[in-house]
Amino acid sequence: MMKPSTFGFLVVRGVRNLGKHWAMTIACIASLSVCMTLNTFATLAEVNVDSMVNYLGQQNEMVVYVDPEADDATIQSVGERITATPGVSRVQYMSKEDVLNQYRGYMADYAVLLDEFENDNPFKANYRVSLANLSQMQAMSQNFQSIPGVYSVTAPIEMTQTFVEVQQAVTKVGQIVILVLMAVSIITVGSTIRLSVFARRREIEIMKYVGATNHLVTLPFFVEGLTMGLISGAITSVAGIFGYAYIVQASSTLGGLWQLLMGTAMVPVDAVWPTILTYSLAGGALVGALGSMFSIRKHLNV
Repeated sequence: MMKPSTFGFLVVRGVRNLGKHWAMTIACIASLSVCMTLNTFATLAEVNVDSMVNYLGQQNEMVVYVDPEADDATIQSVGERITATPGVSRVQYMSKEDVLNQYRGYMADYAVLLDEFENDNPFKANYRVSLANLSQMQAMSQNFQSIPGVYSVTAPIEMTQTFVEVQQAVTKVGQIVILVLMAVSIITVGSTIRLSVFARRREIEIMKYVGATNHLVTLPFFVEGLTMGLISGAITSVAGIFGYAYIVQASSTLGGLWQLLMGTAMVPVDAVWPTILTYSLAGGALVGALGSMFSIRKHLNV
């Protein structure tokens, strides 16, 4: 079993090795930080697209119209069936009078024209339904249509299918980008460790001749890769948090189509910075450790 003093010595040695090849170390940390930062923003893009789709889903409600001949008990039964359906996130009942008043609000300058409908209201009572998962809208529409007392169901099915397809495409592209950049990061760390191994091959041979174990030889290289990963993770977290904060702030000044699509859907910085910090440090440590381990196993005959 390795003594604590020996372990501490090897750890310190691994950290000091960063300075012996400082140019390569800086290049490795820089390239690794760039890869991880791109990874972070790819993930943030995926998260915000998911948030956008959910936001647009809330804006694009299904409208379940109740049969005009239905009594109060039937109307209540329809509402209970809709509310009890799994996947329904919000249900709002609109009586015939509520719908009429809503149109009065839309046509405030011409509201007097709707007064003739006061005693002969042509509108239908309905339930405004929001779903937790937009991909279920078509199935939900058919399900609600079969409820006794339902007159008809209107739903923006084609629009929601477009949103879902965009969400799925961004998710797939984001996953591919993350995997590619992760592989590049591991190769980058491994290349730096390989150069360090090559530069000290004579020293390693001498250590083996005097009885050094594999752990004694490989631990400094492992610490070296781990340290580079942690430093890159710290840089990535700072770049990711402040870069995303700038994007969120700048997006608030945009109008038109951006506000129509995103509205308040963009994930705030307060909700993501702890995750960015945690995953950047953990991801950097993991990539650094894996890169050094693969490099040592492949290129060190110890």
